[in-house]
Amino acid sequence: MIINFESSERGGLLPTLLRPQTAGDAFILLFCLWWLLLAIFATFPEIDLSVAGLFFKPEQCPVAVKKICGDFPYGEDPHLRILREVFFQLPYVVAIALCWMLFDCLQHHGATFNVVRARNLKIALGSLIVGPVIIVNLWLKAFSGRPRPRQTDLFGGMLDFVHAGSFAGKCVSNCSFISGEAASAGWMFCLIFLIPQPARSALALPIGVVSILIPALRVAFGGHYLSDAVLGWLSSPVIFLALFALSQTTHSRKISEF
Repeated sequence: MIINFESSERGGLLPTLLRPQTAGDAFILLFCLWWLLLAIFATFPEIDLSVAGLFFKPEQCPVAVKKICGDFPYGEDPHLRILREVFFQLPYVVAIALCWMLFDCLQHHGATFNVVRARNLKIALGSLIVGPVIIVNLWLKAFSGRPRPRQTDLFGGMLDFVHAGSFAGKCVSNCSFISGEAASAGWMFCLIFLIPQPARSALALPIGVVSILIPALRVAFGGHYLSDAVLGWLSSPVIFLALFALSQTTHSRKISEF
């Protein structure tokens, strides 16, 4: 196992009660954290507005129709747009590579079949499908109705601002809550824990940096509020740990039945 939640060591910075002992414990901890953060962003919407305002450049309106005009300059920078496009495609490239690795793994049988590798690859691909694809893009972004910052009248758009978690917005499709790209970035971060050593030590930092830059660019571009990015990113580790915990439970049940 690459992820070990059952270590007998009791040292460390966190108190024992706060340190997850199993994947299920870690899932519950992050699941509760996700809802806590949602409650904070919903109660204090000025957090989203203040952060978005840092990247918004107001301009004088040419007509009296709009009260506020302007744009998000970082979203117009050609170099940052190219970087965002590369980041946008990266999870698809990684997913294709994982599919090939799983296919190759399933070609082995008997003593040459690596059970742990196959299970980890299935968890990785399953968490991508369940999280960023189904829950985020096909459900939340399609029906949440929350306008993106650049779509709201506070930042040069025409729609009313709604707080995180509200489904009362006027966005019709591909809405702001939550960020699909941030969810994909969070998913790639989870892959760090499935990479065997010594490659994990070499790849952990660049993967971690990219996984933070992706949602940060979406906020800077006016494509998402901070809450969309944070909750989108965190949603993937929650789903990943849920599937990992489920696989552990299923594996233990099979052993006991045997």
